[in-house]
Amino acid sequence: MENRSVPPGPYRATKLWNEVTVSFRAGMPLRKHRQHFKKYGNCFTAEEAVDWLYDLLRNNSNFGPEVTRQQTIQLLRKFLKNHVIEDIKGRWGSENLDDNSQLFRFPANSPLKTLPRRHPELRKTSIDNFSKDKDSIFKLRNLSRRTPKKHGLQFFQENTEHMNCEINNEDQENSIYNREISQKDVEEVWRYIILIYLQTILGVSSLEEVINPKQVIPQYIMYNMTNTSKHGIVILQDKSDDLPHWVLSAMKCLANWPRSNDMNNPTYIGFERDVFRTIADYFLDLPEPLLTFEYYELFVNILGLLQPHLERVAIDALQLCCLLLPPPNRRKLQLLMRMISRMSQNVDMPQLHDTMGTRSLMIHTFSRCILCCAEEVGLDEILAARLVSFLMDHHQEILQVPSHLQSAVEKHLDYLKRGHIKNPGDGLIAPLPTYSYCKQISAQEFDEQKVSTSQAAIAELLENIIKNKSLPLKEKRKKLKQFQKEYPLIYQKRFPTTESEAALFGDKPTIKQPMLILRKPKLHSIRY
Repeated sequence: MENRSVPPGPYRATKLWNEVTVSFRAGMPLRKHRQHFKKYGNCFTAEEAVDWLYDLLRNNSNFGPEVTRQQTIQLLRKFLKNHVIEDIKGRWGSENLDDNSQLFRFPANSPLKTLPRRHPELRKTSIDNFSKDKDSIFKLRNLSRRTPKKHGLQFFQENTEHMNCEINNEDQENSIYNREISQKDVEEVWRYIILIYLQTILGVSSLEEVINPKQVIPQYIMYNMTNTSKHGIVILQDKSDDLPHWVLSAMKCLANWPRSNDMNNPTYIGFERDVFRTIADYFLDLPEPLLTFEYYELFVNILGLLQPHLERVAIDALQLCCLLLPPPNRRKLQLLMRMISRMSQNVDMPQLHDTMGTRSLMIHTFSRCILCCAEEVGLDEILAARLVSFLMDHHQEILQVPSHLQSAVEKHLDYLKRGHIKNPGDGLIAPLPTYSYCKQISAQEFDEQKVSTSQAAIAELLENIIKNKSLPLKEKRKKLKQFQKEYPLIYQKRFPTTESEAALFGDKPTIKQPMLILRKPKLHSIRY
């Protein structure tokens, strides 16, 4: 599983669970252990399991290096609860597992989670609405499986040019027909455009198993696009749906720390921790996550785009998906991400936890109140943490209003009004965004590139220390000595001899003088 990526599709979280379960059972080393004067064969300690699974998850493209050791322990606890593993006496069903020498083993058969099937009536209704009903106002004709693979910018530019040519010919023969656009037409165009954009970005043949089109509410999209402040934050007309005043005040206090801490605020030790706990308690007590239960499958599928070479695709996909949220949820998400991002980057922020840094604390605290499944999934915490980490780094771009979407809708409505297309779901006037994907490489090539890239970055760090003229000489010697201790090979490559190292400081290499060997004097006898 080390370099296998589970593609987008239905029930991706369950598929990931099964992949990890199979890989863990097949790869976890088993050996004899002694405990309480007894020997046990084919088992492992909890600490060994944490080490092995932690390395597996961090090197897997489905999860990435953001996985923490604590999250790995939580996953092993889920394994114990679901009988993927059991203790040495055959007990399971609890989450009594810590990072220690407690012994565990595999049962005769580790159960895999079954993939649920969609209700036949729901599937039939979806197919009828989106494939067979030709009279429906919402038809995704360009998204059928018969669509040629040439569906990038060039394909749509050719279609657009062809349509424009036909339109010009019609305009010369007939006067322009102005069709009256209803509110329903506008809503269906918004739904059509955002679904076709989302399907193109995700690169799937159908959105049927990822999201039910009935879950796409055009009114939410239109509201989130138009009712915003100058910073792009959603403005709610109904203030009862907004954050309470005391939560907003607490969030502003920490987001703008220490500037917001005027003389009116308390200054006792631990004040910041109390304010943070107040905010955390509010979000953790919400009835559902900010990304809602119904969109869980959609966001989990986007997590499979969260790779370095697909960063742009992931940003665009998340940008569209966050527009689907109810306006109160989108506003809360915007304010929360802005707060935790500022707190994580604030060097003046006091320590809020005894052992965790600020960024790790933000991810650990708020991941479950942002993304969570209605039914418990073992990988929820890891998947949510990865998404929140990505949102923290790109929240300004992801949660802004996409102007290209507005332009596409306006152009589509214009052609609909002029009678050049009959239904909101007929054809696409505006070209779709295109993405260039990197060529897939082998696992060996990936490891070699990973090592070379890391070494190049470390070597660049060494050069920055060497060329830093503002660094005092004593401090530079100290940093170079520390660097030599941590990365001896890279340091030796840069300074192969003592002369090259001494030339940096303008002094001669010091050569230790050999110690003087004192010859013992001969003792002469006093006897004659």
